[in-house]
Amino acid sequence: MKIGKLRHRVRIQAYTTGRDSFGAEEHVWMDVALVWASVTPVSGKEYFASAQTNAEVSTKISMRYRSGITPKMRVVFGLRIFEIISALNFEERGVELNLMCKESVPDG
Repeated sequence: MKIGKLRHRVRIQAYTTGRDSFGAEEHVWMDVALVWASVTPVSGKEYFASAQTNAEVSTKISMRYRSGITPKMRVVFGLRIFEIISALNFEERGVELNLMCKESVPDG
């Protein structure tokens, strides 16, 4: 993957449990990493290939390989939020990570 393609700054977030100012338990999204990535709509060929396993994939986010990224996390790109459907270690080489994502529509 060429560095020039990684032109978007995205945040990887995990859903965690914390405490509010009164000590009550609350669930919040916390930043895990801030990385450079490529955010691209899934091409027709990729869409049909992904539809065999999950028809919800709409966007591919490529970044340098990083361990620990799971479908329980999400990606924030500007005001857009993407649910991670799968995290694929490209060619199992530990160099590039492709996140197959579905864009979340905000409530309201």
